[in-house]
Amino acid sequence: MPVTVLARRRIHGLRTRPLGDFVERALEHLGQASAEVCVSLVSDAEIQALNRQYRHKDRPTDVLAFPVREGERIPGDEQHLGDVVISVDTARRQAEEHGRSLEEELATLLIHGLLHLLGYDHERSPAEARKMRQLERRLAATVGPLRLRGEFLT
Repeated sequence: MPVTVLARRRIHGLRTRPLGDFVERALEHLGQASAEVCVSLVSDAEIQALNRQYRHKDRPTDVLAFPVREGERIPGDEQHLGDVVISVDTARRQAEEHGRSLEEELATLLIHGLLHLLGYDHERSPAEARKMRQLERRLAATVGPLRLRGEFLT
């Protein structure tokens, strides 16, 4: 399962390979072990431009997901699922606000983005939002910690 992680700029102390490993583990738990995903780590300015262009919201956000195709997914489909774009600037701020490590915040955003690629949408209805939050928590607990700096952080 190819997972590509792109960092548009050097992020002090963070390595991209563990992000790819984390995404691969999450995809396995989601029954998408053969899926392909691209993760891009960007700045607030870059994600704001994407948010403006694709969602008509002229502000930065934490994560955007761009599925290759919308609608129902076929179980076992081995296609490229799409792209997840994360603002490291926003992730860092949110981690501080929530009293979490950057690794925890990035793990949360990666899982959130992957679920969007698979068709989950918390904006569709309160029931869908609850379902998505429950799955996010379950995945975070089963996939394990994201290790970026040489130590495990949960």
